[in-house]
Amino acid sequence: MRKLMTMFTVKKWVLLGLVILPAVMLFLTGWKKPSLGDIGKVVNQAKTVKKLIKSFEDISPEQEYYIGRAVGATVAGQYKVYKNKKATMYVNTLGQTLAQASDRPETFGGYHFLILDSDEINAFAAPGGLVFITRGMLRCTENEDALAAVLAHEIGHVQHQHGLQSIKKSRFSSMAADVALDAVQSRTGGAASVLTGVFQDSIHDVTTTMITNGYSRKFEKEADNAAVAILKRVGYDPNGLIDMLNVMKERLNPKGNDFAKTHPSPSDRIKDVKKKIGKYVEVEKSAARQARFETALKDI
Repeated sequence: MRKLMTMFTVKKWVLLGLVILPAVMLFLTGWKKPSLGDIGKVVNQAKTVKKLIKSFEDISPEQEYYIGRAVGATVAGQYKVYKNKKATMYVNTLGQTLAQASDRPETFGGYHFLILDSDEINAFAAPGGLVFITRGMLRCTENEDALAAVLAHEIGHVQHQHGLQSIKKSRFSSMAADVALDAVQSRTGGAASVLTGVFQDSIHDVTTTMITNGYSRKFEKEADNAAVAILKRVGYDPNGLIDMLNVMKERLNPKGNDFAKTHPSPSDRIKDVKKKIGKYVEVEKSAARQARFETALKDI
């Protein structure tokens, strides 16, 4: 597997900010307290900044990829990647199969699945298709249907671009308000610092949402709904998601730092998932599938 992050990709994203920011700041530092005759000029400047903000919000697939790689590098810095070729290949094969059945089967850099060497019970997805699952979470799965449910849920987050939305909502909305205020008050330093902060903190936004704060119940429901659809399309039992939520309900400490902290109540999610699944005729579990699961993850 390719290395999670190279210095080139980090530099490319950072340099993008370094190239754009000086021009933005140079433009903004030209603002002065306007006279009545300069009101039209101030309005035009405000419109220009508004267009600039809009361009930042419309993140391209390539930009999403580099954001995801940067987030991945941050995660790899906090957790150790588990080096087990058999287990990693198995999780990737399963994940790729599920991703192809999602509403977003392709991303700019493709989907990649990594196991983190941690006892925490957790899984999360970075923008662009980089999915992480801990050894602790893998130990909670009893069969391939359950593991497929976990991975399908994370693919659902990628499908709906929840990671990017965490940037747009927490960073760009506040930036728009702050810059608009500066346009009215004609304060030079404030607007420049707001724009600078966007570049410095956007990666932090995604990582914090993934690992520390978690997504809203709305986003988790969207990911659960996507997971149910994916599981049905591939032929896995969607009730595997309910099974995993029940496991989370039993094993997790509400005051812990893992899944319980970053996800809504399993009980509430179980009710929603049951409604989404509806009537489902269970198929007989495959002995070959179970053997494959146990062989690949026996050392986890």
